[in-house]
Amino acid sequence: MDFINANLPYLLAGISVGGQYALIAIGYTMVYGILRLINFAHGDIFMIAGFIMVYLSATTPIYISIPLMIIITVFLGFAIERIAYKPLRSAPRMSIMISAIGVSYLLQNCAWYMTSGLAKQYPSIPWISDSITIGTSTTSVVTVVTPLLTIALVFGLVMLIRYTKVGMAMRAVSRDFETSQLMGIKINSVISTTFVIGSFLAAVGSLLYFTNYSTVTPTAGAMPGLKAFVAAVFGGIGSIPGAVLGAFIIGISENILKALKLTTFSDAFTFALLIIILVAKPTGLFGEKQTDKV
Repeated sequence: MDFINANLPYLLAGISVGGQYALIAIGYTMVYGILRLINFAHGDIFMIAGFIMVYLSATTPIYISIPLMIIITVFLGFAIERIAYKPLRSAPRMSIMISAIGVSYLLQNCAWYMTSGLAKQYPSIPWISDSITIGTSTTSVVTVVTPLLTIALVFGLVMLIRYTKVGMAMRAVSRDFETSQLMGIKINSVISTTFVIGSFLAAVGSLLYFTNYSTVTPTAGAMPGLKAFVAAVFGGIGSIPGAVLGAFIIGISENILKALKLTTFSDAFTFALLIIILVAKPTGLFGEKQTDKV
């Protein structure tokens, strides 16, 4: 019991950061499921959402800033897909991957230019920034809210994919891109919807993440983005439940290492875990074995 009480803050922090990674990982896994593309710019969209919130909160009330930040982030994700990815739809897969890397560096450099590379203080969000006592541990409300909100959003997303026409179209396109096109499914609309959902979740994840970590820098999206990508691969890229489970495992594991005074190795552990999973089960925990059509 004493051990649990002593390490409860780390466990709570792990569950919380796992939920934040999950919201980013879903964006990776959805885009890959449909386009077979690793959207390397996704972590930077998460970072830009943080800066948007910083600047909006300086000029508008918080209850306007939050929905406006989400709308702008969603539009940014939509615009990136239309400008950088759509023209390369029929190009070799390597071309679209290079485009994704280019967009990532473009967003980072724009952030460097706009902020001169200086860290910006994230605004305090009413209620979720407040402190709360759980057992013997004092933490912020956002730590408790994050996993609950993540589960609610994932549940809503799964219902959308299973029981709506848009979701049915997404499942069809992820199964067979060319046949779906021949059957009359509007491929461009499905792909844009995927980017919109991914960007929305990244914006919500950004709000929760930076409420905890309080400063935003032009490289702030790099490590969370990489860890979310690892979570998506760990769970089986293309699988939403797999991405969520992978994110929670990574979040909890890295905070357990911090509890053991092994903070230096917390990032290294994430990537070591990726190597082990790829060696043991290349498709991830819930990934489906791919078969090539002849």
